[in-house]
Amino acid sequence: MNELLGKLEIDDAFGQEVWDHFKGERHFEIVERDDGFIDAGSFGGLVYFAKFDDWENIDKEAIKYAKGKTLDIGCGAGRHALYLQNKKFDVTGIDNSPLAIKVCKERGLEKAFVLPIVEVETLLPEKFDSILLLGHNFGLFGSFQEARSLLAKIGNVTNPGAIIISTTRDPYQSTEAVHEEYQQKNLAEGRMGGQLRLRIRHKKLIGSWFNYLFVSKEELKHIVEGSGWKVKEFIGNEEPEYGVILEKE
Repeated sequence: MNELLGKLEIDDAFGQEVWDHFKGERHFEIVERDDGFIDAGSFGGLVYFAKFDDWENIDKEAIKYAKGKTLDIGCGAGRHALYLQNKKFDVTGIDNSPLAIKVCKERGLEKAFVLPIVEVETLLPEKFDSILLLGHNFGLFGSFQEARSLLAKIGNVTNPGAIIISTTRDPYQSTEAVHEEYQQKNLAEGRMGGQLRLRIRHKKLIGSWFNYLFVSKEELKHIVEGSGWKVKEFIGNEEPEYGVILEKE
């Protein structure tokens, strides 16, 4: 186990970025796509520590739907989980980054565990009423096939009437040629257009490649159909970003 944790820490470029910001360092977040596209995102991972007033409007709206016992998947530095904990919710945060979870704990999140989304069933016999996938974390579903599998796993760790609260973006509203070309290449190779293959770079660290999924509303409906979940409602009117509430059938 110690050897595994050591390897995760070495590869944990995202976690190191979050930890360095927590310790006062400021760096741009560097995200690399598998076609060579590089994006310099939020300064110093600041978005992962944002207070409620500084969240994207869609996240502010979406989190209002949280109810009961809540699981924050891909919790990062804990901004959403801590917000709910401060409102007396019973909330658990999980992330596959050991350093991000360390930051969560140091910031006061009472229940925070190193756990990737694919292993969510190991939380049993605990069951939840709300699942958070905010900050565009519908993307953690990765692909059509992965999403179907993960929706079933989440179904197993949720109570009757549970909801998934998520935000994402419609990739097809981009007008930049570099993104449109990537989408067309994906579609030609049998993937969803907004299925990204990404990795995080920080200082000398390079994280492992991972899938991250952006979808249109129609694609999202197709993913959910027959999964044991249904679209209860879409939220927000500032597209391409939007939120969705999925309800367990």
